[in-house]
Amino acid sequence: MSTKPRILVFAGSAREGSLNKKLARIAATCAREAGAEATLVDLRDYPIPLYDGDLEEREGMPPFAVKLRELFLSHQGLLIASPENNGSVTSLLKNTIDWLSRDYQGRSGLEPYSGKVAAMIGASPGGFGAISSLANLRPILTKLTVLVIPEQVTLSKAHQAFKDDGTFVDERNLKAVTTVARRLVEMTAKVNP
Repeated sequence: MSTKPRILVFAGSAREGSLNKKLARIAATCAREAGAEATLVDLRDYPIPLYDGDLEEREGMPPFAVKLRELFLSHQGLLIASPENNGSVTSLLKNTIDWLSRDYQGRSGLEPYSGKVAAMIGASPGGFGAISSLANLRPILTKLTVLVIPEQVTLSKAHQAFKDDGTFVDERNLKAVTTVARRLVEMTAKVNP
């Protein structure tokens, strides 16, 4: 069994050409280079309905939410690339977080989050680089008992930040993501030795 910290990496976007998916791919590579076992997932592959208490009561947790819950449980860290919609997190990201926070088969909804360490990064075509999204995401994760590291990346003008091959145009952006990924791996290893 691997002793490397297990980091789950994903973007809060379903869009195929998402800037945050590009950012998440780079971050996953940086986490691996920092010594983690990083699993990159696409939330598009886990379609779940909008949270509805009546639906939950009638049918239980949707199958794809159960699969995501299992992924969360099998990782000690989270690296989230959060887009920004109207100054906040996307409905996809919030809905995913909300479904996974529900009690399931007699087990606490906090279980997928408890003891986790998270890093937040965000990309936006605008000038502020998803900073409002990250400011909204931090208290959500903290409320769920996730330890969110202070280091973060806000990538502004992200539509100009990537080459055709998905790498960064500016090496400073790579350095920033590398710093956050390394810090996440270090903290995850300390919290989950």
